[in-house]
Amino acid sequence: MYAVLAYGAWGLLPIYWKLFGQVPAVEVLSHRIIWSMVFLMGLLILQQRGSEFKQLFQTPRRIGILLATALLLSLNWGLYIYGVNTDRVVETSLGYFINPLVNVVLGYVFLKERLNWGQTIAVGLAGLGVANFVWYFGEVPWIALGLAFTFAFYGLLRKTTSVAPMVGLAVETLLVMPVALIFVGHWATTGIGHLGTNGWVTLLFVGAGVTTSFPLLWFNNAAKRLPLSTLGFFQYIAPSLQLMLGVFLYREPFTQIHAVTFGLIWVALATYSYASWMKYRQA
Repeated sequence: MYAVLAYGAWGLLPIYWKLFGQVPAVEVLSHRIIWSMVFLMGLLILQQRGSEFKQLFQTPRRIGILLATALLLSLNWGLYIYGVNTDRVVETSLGYFINPLVNVVLGYVFLKERLNWGQTIAVGLAGLGVANFVWYFGEVPWIALGLAFTFAFYGLLRKTTSVAPMVGLAVETLLVMPVALIFVGHWATTGIGHLGTNGWVTLLFVGAGVTTSFPLLWFNNAAKRLPLSTLGFFQYIAPSLQLMLGVFLYREPFTQIHAVTFGLIWVALATYSYASWMKYRQA
């Protein structure tokens, strides 16, 4: 149930970002960072985990890594909001379908992890899917690839440092919050910001912290109770919901070319999942 709640919430997030209408993605991102930090810090205080938070600042190497992951996460969040609010929800879903396969490639390149037969075939099929998109549309799906690679590099760096997920996210949002505050302050003084000008939009800004933090808490609870291989199958709920929202709710185009690209990636994911499951059973 926790896994379904987490991935279901992430899959339905486009509905929330669409509510902002014409508010620029950078402004939405800035408030998402600020209010996520406020909400997460409140949770850490309630859970009496302040000592974990303080200990992190005693190790400069961890803070350096978390600064890098904070920048990657901010770029990922901003790209996602921009993609949704420029009517490219289908492309954002493509990015999160590709993400597990990008993780495999980064593991091979940076962690010297060996690829099994399923992973090799899966990466090749995903590459064909992207190539098909570029060939027929004449453009690189840069939002999809940006989402996939920023989140994959984020996961790779977080893998190299032992930090609890919620504490780590609290520190990450704290590290980039000064920049977000500068932006929000500039928009407020120049009169072009939306905070306080509209009660509904202001509530949405504050709610961005809740919609960011709750799925993470649900995910953490799921990760404690489920084997990683089982949890991996649930990750496809989010991009599947995003794709359905893009096609059926927001009426974005889904052509034969899209079908071939997604088809190749779905076959790749099925092959990858089967190979991972067999490896898990053997272990």
